[in-house]
Amino acid sequence: MLQSGTLARLTPPYKVLFTGFLLVIGVGLLMAGFQIMETHGKADGKAGLSIDDIVYSYYGNRSGSKLESMLNGPMKAMAPDDVRFRLIQWARDGGSIKDWNSEISPLVQKYCVSCHGPDASLPDFSQYEKLKKVAEVDEGASIASLTRVSHIHLFGIGFIFLFVGWIFGMAQYPMRWKLVLIATPFAFLILDVLSWWLTKFIPAFAWLTMLGGIGYSLASTIMIFTSLAQMWLPEDRWLAYWRKDSTH
Repeated sequence: MLQSGTLARLTPPYKVLFTGFLLVIGVGLLMAGFQIMETHGKADGKAGLSIDDIVYSYYGNRSGSKLESMLNGPMKAMAPDDVRFRLIQWARDGGSIKDWNSEISPLVQKYCVSCHGPDASLPDFSQYEKLKKVAEVDEGASIASLTRVSHIHLFGIGFIFLFVGWIFGMAQYPMRWKLVLIATPFAFLILDVLSWWLTKFIPAFAWLTMLGGIGYSLASTIMIFTSLAQMWLPEDRWLAYWRKDSTH
């Protein structure tokens, strides 16, 4: 059965308000996807998001250091191959203060401190202690960073799904599937965040992170496009479709 919706009967101010919100959220989801591809998607040094990228991001690449992962991944274009090789070799050799003073510090000053300097928001690699820390074995995301990112995602994205679901709740849609779509983003968001913690300790759970992101993105996309269509397309076009679909 179809629930009597109100989206098509909204006054123009509310249609414009809800449309603006849904469009911004839609673009925001696309930008989030690009951001993931530019950060986690390059963790293994290859283009595209893979299971290895997720493992390296949360569990870490225990065969090397965070510095090595960055230089072979998102920071690969920031320095010539010979400079990256020397920095990686320094990290693998234990990151001695002697080599830092004689050779590594000048390379860092030339290629790194423009972004990783004293006045930047990124870690200050002009200091030996800061670079030595990321030259140690890569154990992935820290408990502190996971806690911080988890509560930001749960609070922030939870509110986004609340308002997207609230708008979609006024759409005319088969009730059973409406309830499934409204609940899905919240369930997959929890699964997504939980998978970070599981992957931190057991890398085999990395596939749950991929599943979580796909799940809430797909459900949100369906709700956004359905809501926009019912607000702005002629009612007879989409209403006839849902009535026909509900009879099958």
